[in-house]
Amino acid sequence: MMRTFTTRVVTPVLLAVALVGVSGCGILDQAAEPAVRDETSGEITESSEADVFSLKVGDCLDQQADDEATEVSSVPTVPCAEPHDSEAYAATDLPEGDFPGDQSVTDSADTFCYDEFATFIGLSYDESSLDLASFYPTQESWAEGDREIMCFVSSPDGPVTGTLAASAR
Repeated sequence: MMRTFTTRVVTPVLLAVALVGVSGCGILDQAAEPAVRDETSGEITESSEADVFSLKVGDCLDQQADDEATEVSSVPTVPCAEPHDSEAYAATDLPEGDFPGDQSVTDSADTFCYDEFATFIGLSYDESSLDLASFYPTQESWAEGDREIMCFVSSPDGPVTGTLAASAR
């Protein structure tokens, strides 16, 4: 499976929110490797191109979504102590069943990530200077079992070092 990055404005409340979609791709020529992690803490210990489905809350990426949709099967992960563009801050699974439609999935991702933002950052999205983004299933990836919404936070000022948790920015 591959994930598609795309940026778009969703509502006046969520201006400049980058949304990241997921799309199925059938059989891949090469399977991406999981992120390189510490066996005890589970934290990423070295930079690598990691399978997008191996990402966990707390992981840091060194790649922001851009204005063009891009299909990827891996993303550049880095230890959060190194400069990075985004950090995964929340995840949930959508309920099983038939694919609810693109708009429903997008709305679910928007709502979930918006609601979880203040818990992680310590400030509401509307008061924050930070941006949020998400991975979410498409009809193709849904057919392959993908139900996960994963939320990411990034700074429009460029890369950060360390976690943005409780930063109240």
